[in-house]
Amino acid sequence: MQRTALIIGATGLVGNSLLTQLGSLYQKVIIIARSQPKGLSDSMHFYQLKDFNQMHEFVSALSIGRDTDAFSCLGTTIKEAGSEAAFRQIDFAFNVAFAKACKQKGVERFFLLSAMGANADSRFFYNRVKGELETAIGNLGFQELAIFRPSLLLGKHDDRKLETIAQTAYKLIKPIVPKKLPVRPIEADRVAMAMALVSNNWHIKHTYEKCANRVDTVKKTQVISNGEMLAMTRFRN
Repeated sequence: MQRTALIIGATGLVGNSLLTQLGSLYQKVIIIARSQPKGLSDSMHFYQLKDFNQMHEFVSALSIGRDTDAFSCLGTTIKEAGSEAAFRQIDFAFNVAFAKACKQKGVERFFLLSAMGANADSRFFYNRVKGELETAIGNLGFQELAIFRPSLLLGKHDDRKLETIAQTAYKLIKPIVPKKLPVRPIEADRVAMAMALVSNNWHIKHTYEKCANRVDTVKKTQVISNGEMLAMTRFRN
């Protein structure tokens, strides 16, 4: 793929797995993070940003544009952030600043890692912030926006004890949980794979329609549910 991928949240569970996928699909991968992620290849370019309050200005200075696809896997938990205000700053403000800068630079395709239950009208703070984030980015007017809503992520969390406990409990009941159950927990690398698959499919569709002189019929906004991610990556198991 003769395109560039720009990603934030690459040190997280899904983001780090997504790096491997992007490295095989894109000619160049630009990473913005506080610390260098693991497993960088020659096509990956790491830019350190210690203060994410400078996200908009930092992205605005990059050489990106229509040939760039933006990916956000940035997120935390209220406990990890320390407060609801800090959580909102990370999950909402930093993501919106990133998306706005990308849109102003001419980026047309944006891929957002959200969460199952995201709803701007939810009575639950976490789900409400996720829903407000989806709405805010949707209102920016990207030519194509893909939103991914996974259930409980399976994988090794370093500092999330509650999620580790939940994963341990799930392992005990996993044998009796139907593999096609839409809300069942999902491996982080399967979410990353789903994000990469959607990106690649969009690229193939655009290339085909351009060559065939056809009108682009890709949906402007596509929400990929947990069940859909499980289905499209079922071959992994």
